[in-house]
Order: sequence, then C-alpha cells, then structure tokens
Amino acid sequence: MTAAAPARAAVRPRRRAIAGWAAIGAALLVIGAVAAAIGGISQMPAAGLLDPESPAPDGGRALARLLDDHGVAVDVARDRAAAADALTSASTLVVTDTAPLSDEDLAALTAEAADVVLLEPRSRDLRLLLDGSTPAGVGAGAAVPACALPEAARSGEISPGTVFGAAGDAVACYPSGGGHGLLVRDTDGGRIAALDATALLTNEHLADDGNAALGANLLGRGAHVVWYLPALTDSDLTTAPTIGELTPDWVTPALALLAGAALAAAIWRGRRFGPLVAETLPVSVRAGETTVGRAQLYARAGDAGHAADQLRIAALDRLARLLGLGPAASVREVADAVAAHLGADRATVTDVLLDAVPRTDRELVDLADRLRDLEDAVTRTLRPERNSP
Repeated sequence: MTAAAPARAAVRPRRRAIAGWAAIGAALLVIGAVAAAIGGISQMPAAGLLDPESPAPDGGRALARLLDDHGVAVDVARDRAAAADALTSASTLVVTDTAPLSDEDLAALTAEAADVVLLEPRSRDLRLLLDGSTPAGVGAGAAVPACALPEAARSGEISPGTVFGAAGDAVACYPSGGGHGLLVRDTDGGRIAALDATALLTNEHLADDGNAALGANLLGRGAHVVWYLPALTDSDLTTAPTIGELTPDWVTPALALLAGAALAAAIWRGRRFGPLVAETLPVSVRAGETTVGRAQLYARAGDAGHAADQLRIAALDRLARLLGLGPAASVREVADAVAAHLGADRATVTDVLLDAVPRTDRELVDLADRLRDLEDAVTRTLRPERNSP
C-alpha cells in the first residue's frame, strides 16, 4: 500500500459525512416546499364543489336544473372576465369560494349585479359586503326562518351548517347555535345574501327540508343567473411584493452568513468514526488469576448459591460430553443419563446436579466434593485404563 492510500481512506468518511448532511438539507428544503404548496392549495376552492355542471354529491347541478325548470337562465362563468362579460344590471351573481379575488375585484364585480348570493362566504366577504358581519360557528340542528324575509318564510325549516353573526342593517334568518344560517342586506336596487350552501344546496342535500325551495327563492328572483366559480388565474397575487422586498436589506446577508456557518459546523463536526481496530493489550492475564479473582469476589459477597451454579454448569458440560449428549441437552436429561449410566438413584443425582442449594461455605465445599465424585465415577466407568496402576 502506498503512502497516499491511508490519506485517501481517511478522506472517504468525511466525504460521506458531507454528502449525508447535504442530503438532509435538500430533504428539508423539499419538505418545506411541499408543505407550503399544500398550505396554499388548502386555501383555494375545492374542485367541483358547488359546480352547477357537476353531478357529484358536492356539485350544484340539481339546483341549476331546478332554476332552469323555473325559467331562470343560468350562465356558468369559470373566470372573472367571463363573469364580468355575462353580468347585466338585472343579473343575479352567484359566487362560490372568493379566495382568489382581492377586495377590490370582489367589490367591483358584485357592484355590477342586481342581486348577489355568496354560497361560501368568508369572513372577508361578510366584512366587505354585509356591514361587518362575522362567522359564528356551526348550527345546532333544524331551524325555522324566524324573520320577515318572504323567501325564507316560503321555504320553511332548514338545517344550516356554518352560521353567521349579523351586523349593521343585515337581516338574519334561521337562528341556530350562536348565529343565523342566512344573512340578507338590501342594496340600491338589489340585495346581497350569504349562506353556507355546502350544507344546504349541494346535490346531496338539496332535497332535505326546505333547502330546494330556499335555493330557488334566493337565486331565482331574477330571470338571469351568472354562476361564477373563481379560478386561480383570477388572483392578482402576482403583483404582491416578494419576501425580499418586504424584509430589510441586512436580512439576506445575515441569513447567508448563518447558512454558511451552519454548513461549516456540519462539515467540522460531521465526522464518522472508521471501523474498529483490534489493539494488542499491553498485559496478558492468565486464566488462573481470573479464576482466583472471581472466587475472591464470590467469597467476599457470600454468594454460595451463585458459586454453586458456576460449579454445576462446568460439571454438566463435562458430563454431557462424556456421555455423548448434545449441547442442547437439559439439566434433567444429563442427570437422568448419569443415573442410568451409574445405576444410581435418580433423585440423588438430580439433587447434586440441580436441586441442592448451599447456603454456607461448608455446604458449598460439600457440594463441590459430590460433583467431583460424581464426575470421577462416570469417568472411571468410561475410561477404566486411566485408573489402572
């Protein structure tokens, strides 16, 4: 082996350590990116929810067909531009999740319609369009209209999902839980209504209670409905300032410095120990000294039972080899073989090899003598030539 070989061998563990830390860092970045993406997706509208062309349980095609049967034309708009083009001053604007829209876009779009029905109102929508009303939890079962709104009175009982707390001049219907299931506010020439349509107007729930009547009464006040499903492309978040623009100038260099320091620390402390190396001991200990040392420890502890176990284990191992028994033979099997070989009493042999428990040094010495005598007897029967003069 050349002189450079040990150096190369020493470099390999360090390279593996650096690669390991780099992999961990990359994994953390990927996990962070995925978590951010999932968090962003969770804030966006669910695909197919309250879609007037979807026959799924959470779609809205049943309500759209009901409106069509009552002579109300329903235009489906899947982006903001299409909704703005379809709206007239006599149209009813039906809006699902407004998350992609900014405050300005939402206010401008709703101002072009006569009536507005918010199917999935957010707290922002309630604040902007219903005089600062707020979400108030979840309804507590069936509720009656309990208001003077004709559309609600004709619809009868419903079981609202999310309920709202009314503010300003908003009319509140269907009291349940800590709020109301329907809020309505009159505007110049029209009105704005808000309800949790996911619990009332989807295909799955439209036939329950007075849900169908309430949906037809709220959305069918005019002859034309623009059912708008905001798309991700309707968002103006691309014009929002970046994190770099919002943070002070010194933050980026500080983060770069911290990252460099962390990387240097990882390289410095990320060493891996090599394989174990056998090292010759400076002093060799003779077996006799080890035996004497253990005997002194047993004597000092006064543990005659433990010492007896060690004597028995050694004697049983030798007896099993003498009698041709395998290493898996149990104590009782060895004792039975010894008794059968010697023609001795089985209980006596078992007592010597297993049952007798010495409690004093005298009893321990007696047991050792009996073990030696038993082993000598077996040896004499198997190797008589060793005992001849």
